Amino acid sequence: MILYKYTAALIVTLIAFTSCRKVIDIDLNSAAKKYVIEGVITNQQDSCKVLISQTVNFSDDNNVPTVSGATVTIADDEGLITTLAEAAPGTYRAATFKGTPGKTYHLTVKIDDKTFTASSTMPQIVKYDSLYVTETTLFDGLEKVATVQYKDPVGKGNSYRYIQYVNGKREKTIFVENDELTDGRTIKTELLIFGDDSDTKEERDKKKIKSGDALRVDMMCIDQPVYKYWYSLLNSATGSNNNATPANPVTNINGGSLGYFSAQTFDTKTIVVP
Repeated sequence: MILYKYTAALIVTLIAFTSCRKVIDIDLNSAAKKYVIEGVITNQQDSCKVLISQTVNFSDDNNVPTVSGATVTIADDEGLITTLAEAAPGTYRAATFKGTPGKTYHLTVKIDDKTFTASSTMPQIVKYDSLYVTETTLFDGLEKVATVQYKDPVGKGNSYRYIQYVNGKREKTIFVENDELTDGRTIKTELLIFGDDSDTKEERDKKKIKSGDALRVDMMCIDQPVYKYWYSLLNSATGSNNNATPANPVTNINGGSLGYFSAQTFDTKTIVVP
């Protein structure tokens, strides 16, 4: 089953209830700040990166504070420890490090007196066979849609994430699916983009794929805990899909941090839209 969402950021929803007698004010500044850790290892060179930031209050500006001075290490199953250097404020990298499918990696982040840990197993590579464009009837009529194709291995438990770019611009929609209903089959997944309810027709038209566009789609094989993170972000973090109250996505990081740590395979394809 493939899932879609219109934003990858955590959103705090302002709820105001007004009656003829009473107004309930919600204090949006009372929540304690938390660290946000976003860590990724792939099977590609120079892809190991950990971003560390902090949450902000609803009334604050959109400048997310980065966290410098952390100690960030990644260990593999054999005990080999790699220390990530701070390449930019809040960005920690290990340029020569790349992951191996089938191995489990263990992240440790130390910030002052706090320690956060996480583990993720890099899945085996599933061959990304092709990227092409199909035409599908949506609300505004016939539209071009990016379609990825691959053969899911026999045996349930495979999960996938896709990121789409059009003319170098990244689409905010989250695309994630697993093989619960498609185990062992040839998968042809259309990356449908419905847009926000508040979008005007002109805004929706700008997001549409057109002939001559450079279309790129990255395909990542992810493990089950990371799939749960994206699934829960999609279904509860924004209060959509009939969820009354927004909630943080299910993290695989221990210690009280938000975010995720993913050891994932990576492949990418680019075409010119016919």
